[in-house]
Amino acid sequence: MAGNQEPLSPRARLAVTAGKAAAAVSRAAGRGSGSVIGGKVALRLNPDLLAEVAHHLDVVLVSATNGKTTTTRLIAEALRANGGVVSNALGANMPAGITSALAGGSEAQYGVIEVDEKYLATVARDVTPKAIALLNLSRDQLDRAAETRMLAERWREGLSGTKAVVIANADDPLVVWAASSAPNVVWVAAGQEWKDDAWSCPACGGVMQRPDDDWFCAECGFRRPTPSWALSGDEVLDPHGSAWPIKLQLPGRANKANATTSAAVAAAFGVPPQVALERMHSVTAVAGRYDVVDYRGRQVRLLLAKNPAGWLETFSLIDPPPAPVILSVNARGADGTDTSWLWDVDYSRLEGHPICVIGDRKLDLAVRLEVAGVGFQVCESAAEAVSACPPGRIEAIANYTAFQDLRRVVGN
Repeated sequence: MAGNQEPLSPRARLAVTAGKAAAAVSRAAGRGSGSVIGGKVALRLNPDLLAEVAHHLDVVLVSATNGKTTTTRLIAEALRANGGVVSNALGANMPAGITSALAGGSEAQYGVIEVDEKYLATVARDVTPKAIALLNLSRDQLDRAAETRMLAERWREGLSGTKAVVIANADDPLVVWAASSAPNVVWVAAGQEWKDDAWSCPACGGVMQRPDDDWFCAECGFRRPTPSWALSGDEVLDPHGSAWPIKLQLPGRANKANATTSAAVAAAFGVPPQVALERMHSVTAVAGRYDVVDYRGRQVRLLLAKNPAGWLETFSLIDPPPAPVILSVNARGADGTDTSWLWDVDYSRLEGHPICVIGDRKLDLAVRLEVAGVGFQVCESAAEAVSACPPGRIEAIANYTAFQDLRRVVGN
């Protein structure tokens, strides 16, 4: 029965204790939260630890290229209406980080876990989830991650025969193809702003037809399933046709889509849409994303955009011109070292914004903006960029490690 934990084996207790000690040393040394190194130490001592610490939990796995951290947070808030929740809220989403998170949740009923796309099948095998939420698949970390269809195929194989209810985005053909191998799927019309990874049919390779909000393959008949949940403006439509207002402090259409999927997940655990959506209102920022901070006498809003799909959604959030914008791009291990994805982003949408460019790969970004015909200024630091910006709230958009750098500088 979920929530009633059997005592951990002596080996598991030793592994958890050693992992916590390693994490504490890492924190004391100023090397972050320590969750990853702690999990690695624990798993080295007990390779079966993840399954043991998850055994008593009703587990929800959340995977996607974009939106998984926010959706994980929203689902966790919704499920707290029914009981205690343990979650990897800071986004350590590979087996080591997940193990660390679950090892600290012995009194919880639910485990709400963000999972890196590559590890979904592996983690699902270990934790036996009750639900799996799938949001989207798009190009990301081109040097590390598989091509999107290969990822979808890995998902499809891993989901085949799963006992979990799969809550999946009906508007992403790659997600639909991957989820279709599962026996029990709840389809959600969450939308798909970025379509450039889904113009060919994942089932047969044919050209995908996209009339209005529909999609289908004329060659093999693969088509969009009929959703039972849908985002409609500022409301969630449930399977009974009832409309529930979305009450979010997080900005943008993408977060409304995340809330729609989260409401569908919560309903699978008996939390009514109205209750779930009201609880989601308490989320004001997610690991620093969307925070507005005061820095050097200026207001700076911190926005994360890791890949073309994320940049496209983020452009729709920023204040209109002439709001100043700082762009920061790194290409470290956690970002992926290949920056060719910059050429897939339509930076012409920033026309009219005063732009300052920073980050390890600021010159790569400068070349891209030059080709797009968008004016910019290259700066050596966040402080210099903020000083160079004209009046108005500054929109700071950064990819993963550049975002972490920025948070450290501005004191968030």
